[in-house]
Amino acid sequence: MAKKSSIARDAKRDKMRTKYENKRAELKKLGDLEGLYKLPRNSSPSRKTLRCVVTGRSRGYMRHFGVSRITFRELASKGEIPGITKSSW
Repeated sequence: MAKKSSIARDAKRDKMRTKYENKRAELKKLGDLEGLYKLPRNSSPSRKTLRCVVTGRSRGYMRHFGVSRITFRELASKGEIPGITKSSW
């Protein structure tokens, strides 16, 4: 399980990103780099960290399923992910 502070920090960044989304797009369209520099760093979409929805783990994240590799393996072993089966040959 990830630290609560890390999860809260990412939630704060996500909220700030949505707040400044329209202003950022407008400044990009105008080509105003000075205005973009004055926006808060955390309003940038590239600072968003993808996290596992179950554990909050940031590393080993599988985009297609939205979970980390460890959680994916557990869920696949239990048969809770449709279409995923353990390989055998």
